[in-house]
Amino acid sequence: MWCGPRNISTAMLRAWENRPDTFVVDEPLYAFYLQATGADHPLREEIIARYDPDWRSVTRRLTTAVQPGKTVFYQKQMSHHLLPEVGRAWLGNVTNCFLIREPREMLASYLRKMPRPHFDDTGYPQLREIYRYVRTIQSEIPPVLDTRDVLDNPRRLLGLLCSRLGLPFYDEMLQWAPGQRASDGIWASHWYPEVLASTSFLPYRPRHDTLAEDDNDLLRQCREVYDELYQVRLQ
Repeated sequence: MWCGPRNISTAMLRAWENRPDTFVVDEPLYAFYLQATGADHPLREEIIARYDPDWRSVTRRLTTAVQPGKTVFYQKQMSHHLLPEVGRAWLGNVTNCFLIREPREMLASYLRKMPRPHFDDTGYPQLREIYRYVRTIQSEIPPVLDTRDVLDNPRRLLGLLCSRLGLPFYDEMLQWAPGQRASDGIWASHWYPEVLASTSFLPYRPRHDTLAEDDNDLLRQCREVYDELYQVRLQ
């Protein structure tokens, strides 16, 4: 599941981990991304020390690891972690899905955590690149979910996604126990406080944040990508 930051990606991770047939991984390329870019993120050194920063060995595991008793391997992926030097061939060995969020709402949330982001930091250009690459290697349009659609009707949208993937839908995807999980990255305390307290997808609430004029160009760039993927979303 490819997505940018400040999405409902961690709630989606909870939903899939709650299935009896699924095991999950949380942002497996994060350590590689931090080491390769030098990005100054919270817990940077601890993340690099604890997790594998070699994209080659990470992607090997993503395409070969099978946990006993499970048949589905759900991978929560931040699209901006897929740097240009990472090989793309492995994407043909997984089913690629996309989670998008209206850019103004995403930026308003992201700017509170990461002031002055560049376009690449938003994950939108990488979402477009990954989506277009996947379209070249498969005949079908890959599943695209919009955050608002999911929050407005999680049962319907998750049901549509499961149907597209040839998987059964489980009611367990709609509710989970609060708190941190062993599968969460150590960055959970900084990035996931709302999800750690949650037990389900929260109803959509429109935001009325005002962006600074300096952010309008970034908003325009993000919206171009969002609009392209929004047109093919599951609905």
